[in-house]
Amino acid sequence: MPEVLTQTAPARVESTGKAMITSARIARRVHALGRQISHDYSGIDTPLVLVVILKGATVFAADLLRSLSIPAELEFVRAASYGSGTTRGELRLAHMIDGPLVDRHVLLVEDIVDSGHTVAAITRRMRRLRPASLRLAALLDRPARRAVPVTIDFKGFVIPDRFVIGYGLDYAGLYRELPGIYSLG
Repeated sequence: MPEVLTQTAPARVESTGKAMITSARIARRVHALGRQISHDYSGIDTPLVLVVILKGATVFAADLLRSLSIPAELEFVRAASYGSGTTRGELRLAHMIDGPLVDRHVLLVEDIVDSGHTVAAITRRMRRLRPASLRLAALLDRPARRAVPVTIDFKGFVIPDRFVIGYGLDYAGLYRELPGIYSLG
């Protein structure tokens, strides 16, 4: 069950924002997700294929991969919907997997699901590659901004409608290195 966050913690991190989720909480949750994913995919006869959405999901995906107890492979797609600001821009898919994913079990790994547009677009393209199954793991779910229905099969945290940075998430390319999740504003 994902953790639901309703308030920001009072701690401040310089001028970057307010701490929402500590690195220790993230580590515990990612480990639990790894156990759940390993259990759910324990019966498959080929390695699980983790398809990581670049760049934001790389930190989450690396930790998630290390928490698995089943064989897994890594693939990457690159999508961008935020330019240099905090509002949604035009979605660009710069790199997509060409295959082979036919009859493979695929887990799409995303840092945050907002409107759902990015995940929906990638999912449509991934389905054309005819995987045996296609599921979604997301560290953060921000349902207040959802415009497209999305099923998150493995969810880390549900967060309020705030722009967040850290643990791979950025603002204009910065702050990905922060160990926790912080709210801007």
